[in-house]
Amino acid sequence: MAKIIGAVEINRERCKGCDLCVVACPCDVLALQPKEVNDRGYHFVTDNNPEKCIGCAACATVCPDGCITVYRLVEK
Repeated sequence: MAKIIGAVEINRERCKGCDLCVVACPCDVLALQPKEVNDRGYHFVTDNNPEKCIGCAACATVCPDGCITVYRLVEK
């Protein structure tokens, strides 16, 4: 049986660090970057545990700026 895994793509330059996606993620994949900032001066979101992503797209749904794209990959 094929296993479905997720992949998160984050536009770090558009991210304003609102933390909504981090809270919405049920698998603890995302976290705010504590030390680095983007060109706009915001702490951006990064995928700390990409292997845990199930592709539910909850993070992309709540992102007010559309910075997150989620892909669902079929692993055979």
